[in-house]
Amino acid sequence: MSAAASSAAPSRSSAAPSGSAASGAPSSAASSGSVSASSSNTIPQSAPAGSLTITSPPQTSVAFFKVASNQPITFAWSFTDLLSIPASLTVSAVCANGVTYPVGPTNGVIPGNSTSVVWDAYAFQQANPQSPLPQSTYTLNIFDERGPGAARSPGLLSPNANLRFALYTPQPYTPIASGWQCSGCNVAAADRLMPTHPAFVSVIATILVMFISGVTLLRQGAR
Repeated sequence: MSAAASSAAPSRSSAAPSGSAASGAPSSAASSGSVSASSSNTIPQSAPAGSLTITSPPQTSVAFFKVASNQPITFAWSFTDLLSIPASLTVSAVCANGVTYPVGPTNGVIPGNSTSVVWDAYAFQQANPQSPLPQSTYTLNIFDERGPGAARSPGLLSPNANLRFALYTPQPYTPIASGWQCSGCNVAAADRLMPTHPAFVSVIATILVMFISGVTLLRQGAR
């Protein structure tokens, strides 16, 4: 799968794009040989709803991804109880500010039997300078052609929005000779404040008292 970024602009809606479904379901699923392209009309009503489990990155903690050149992001998953392969899957990243970004090289729409997608967030950002990816947390949404609000149905894929991750953009390197300064450092100010700071004076006084007391005790012991 190519890691080229989509040129589509983000939106504030997570609904599936119209006309984005693939033309026909694949004949087999990539995740399990037991999944077949059964018609939803032949699925027993007693069957459990299909589900999707994220396998990469781990969901034990919030994963942090760097938006940088040659740093593609891979999301992977597996299917469970899926008795009808979707015609397509839509993968999107919903930012904490509510803006939705397509994930992957094809405007977020991939074949229904896919079990992973590679997102070149840096290339996406370069192609969409008017809508840069914020340094924030995101929720990964994955759903089939029925949309993100599809109800749970026997054998059909239920929408998944269980993965949270974060994006950050590294700051460019600036040599000291080019004017880099430590924004949190002020040695001159520290030198000026240290001799008169109450805490500093207290520490010095305590050390002097301890020293004088120790000398006095030594003298008394020597008598």
